[in-house]
Amino acid sequence: MASYDVIVIGSGPGGYVAAIRCAQLGLKTACVEGRDTLGGTCLNVGCIPSKALLHASHMLHEAEHNFAAMGLKGKTQSVDWKQMLTYKQDTIDANTKGIEFLFKKNKIDWIKGWASIPEVGKVKVGDDTHEAKNIIVASGSEPSSLKGVEVDEKTVVSSTGALELGKIPKNLVVIGAGVIGLEMGSIYKRLGSEVTVVEYLDAITPGMDAEVQKTFQRILKKQGLKFIMGAAVQSCEVKNGKATVKYTLRKNDSEAEIEADTVLLATGRKPYTDGLGLADLGVDISERGQIKTDDHWQTNVKGIYAIGDAIDGPMLAHKAEDEGMACAEVLAGKHGHVNYGVIPSVIYTHPEVATVGKTEDELKKDDRAYKVGKFSFMGNGRAKANFAADGFVKILADKETDRILGCHIIGPMAGDLIHEVCVAMEFGAAAQDLALTCHAHPTYSEAVREAALACGDGAIHA
Repeated sequence: MASYDVIVIGSGPGGYVAAIRCAQLGLKTACVEGRDTLGGTCLNVGCIPSKALLHASHMLHEAEHNFAAMGLKGKTQSVDWKQMLTYKQDTIDANTKGIEFLFKKNKIDWIKGWASIPEVGKVKVGDDTHEAKNIIVASGSEPSSLKGVEVDEKTVVSSTGALELGKIPKNLVVIGAGVIGLEMGSIYKRLGSEVTVVEYLDAITPGMDAEVQKTFQRILKKQGLKFIMGAAVQSCEVKNGKATVKYTLRKNDSEAEIEADTVLLATGRKPYTDGLGLADLGVDISERGQIKTDDHWQTNVKGIYAIGDAIDGPMLAHKAEDEGMACAEVLAGKHGHVNYGVIPSVIYTHPEVATVGKTEDELKKDDRAYKVGKFSFMGNGRAKANFAADGFVKILADKETDRILGCHIIGPMAGDLIHEVCVAMEFGAAAQDLALTCHAHPTYSEAVREAALACGDGAIHA
């Protein structure tokens, strides 16, 4: 029986980062993972492979729509789907092998198999039981189900199946207009599929800034995606390799249906804790299946901690990573900290969408006086030169103190640009602090400065 200071269950972004940080802080650490490769959902069937396909399909879009205007002429591009999937897998392999190297470098034991916790201080994997002073549950999440829709990963797929379809579908129906649905829908639209998104609510990307939602949907429509909003899906029937999605429009209870070669169920994710034995140990679980923890990520059972998608909060890889590092520091006797008010969220379509902090609706609900600084990428020289002038930067600041309360970006490289504002918010900066900071020209980042200027006397190029 092996004995450790910490055993981490799960090697996704939260788990592997927690394990590495524990090892760096001098704790004898092991990580349990049942997959053949490390990295969890994110690296194997989530963030990384989807970004590979988003990049490849965007390159195709550029070749088809913008190359000729730049004087780049020649043979028309065609899609070799098999090679594109090989490129995706190569990207996955490079990342998962990188984590395996980091485990060896930091002397972390990879215990291969699926874990259960038979009692406090013990983790069972297969026939072996290991002792641990502390256990961190980083078991992640799985796709949510929907009544009446049965996923077979062939005709009706989850995000996992959507990443490895046998062929590019002629017609794709996406159930759910959240991050996953819109990213995957964008990929297949660029590759030639007719894509229809069916959404229960009246706006896409629930919880995001309302102005971003409207602009984003308008741009996606312009790109060819179709939307059926306010639609409650009742069932999905598969016959002869075709799927028929039946839905009811909430505004008038009228019934309709749509046929597709492939249906993607993208209605969110839920915590994955099956088989761990947490209920038998008396660990508190919420009605939504999330493990309850205190401010130090410890459950109500001493010695058992939990992070990432398995607990409350946004299901984001970087949120899990932050919690993993912070939890490790707590176990090492240090002060672990996560600023939940400054966790960015990104959608990797084209244009990208990125957000951090409060939305206008949230500030209005809190009855907080605020001001808005907004700048369109139409006024940004670099964006215009790169055929990427759709979208804007919006900064929300306190009306009296000028402290930045939130930022919402739709436009080129939004997922990278948002971090300037994240750092500013972490330090409690004012919009004027961004406005007074020199930004290189010509860069997309100038749009962030202009939005900050707009919080004061006004943007220069608007």
